[in-house]
Amino acid sequence: MANIHPTAIIEPGAQLHETAVVEAYAIVRAHVKVGARTWIGPHAVVEGHTTIGEDNRIFQFASVGAVNQDKKYKGEPCELVIGDRNTIREFTTLNIGTVQGGGVTKIGSDNWLMAYTHIAHDCVLGNNITFANNAQLAGHVVVEDWVILGGFTNVHQFCHIGAHGMTALGTVLLANQPPFVMSDGRPAAARSMNFEGLRRRGFSPERISAVKAMHKILYREGLTLEQAIEKIRELPKKTPEAQPDVDLMLGFFERMPAERGIVR
Repeated sequence: MANIHPTAIIEPGAQLHETAVVEAYAIVRAHVKVGARTWIGPHAVVEGHTTIGEDNRIFQFASVGAVNQDKKYKGEPCELVIGDRNTIREFTTLNIGTVQGGGVTKIGSDNWLMAYTHIAHDCVLGNNITFANNAQLAGHVVVEDWVILGGFTNVHQFCHIGAHGMTALGTVLLANQPPFVMSDGRPAAARSMNFEGLRRRGFSPERISAVKAMHKILYREGLTLEQAIEKIRELPKKTPEAQPDVDLMLGFFERMPAERGIVR
């Protein structure tokens, strides 16, 4: 049996691994599945059709799997799926998806969500992401691996944020943010690339130089986005080891919702 405090409420039908822990006054509703060694702190509420992986830490007063805040929602059995080894701090809110958005909100693994962060319906988060306090996502936002959102960052619905990007304190992101970009402002503007983060992740000097070249092409040469994409495509001819980074950038442009544009 899972380690459940006597004051916790576990509804019939909830599935908890025998090594899961549920602290005092927490509530786990009927359709929830909780993986091995996941800890649910006091007064946290986990509800909806929510699946939680292994080794997660959900702190006190978090709201996980609540009904989304979309007025079109009519009670359909939409989901929230959370991976492994995530830290979900106090008063974080994670909502289920909507039928219109595919029905599932997805959180990857090894993410760090600080206090008061909000992940709205149909958002998709990758891995190794950090959200500082009060970072907020509207619906249908995609956040790729290794992104860092500064405190009080607000992200408009349907925006995509590329891998290794970063925002400053209080940024309001109204457009897509390509991989590697650092932005700030209200609305956000691209300021640089996340070079220090790339060094910490073991990027070679040659790869970082290629990222610098992509920044220059996108933001310093006065090109249209279409012209910049074609010029970025040619970079591996000079720096073959940058091919994965170029592919990451080009793949982002293919996936992003074009109507939102990119931060400039």
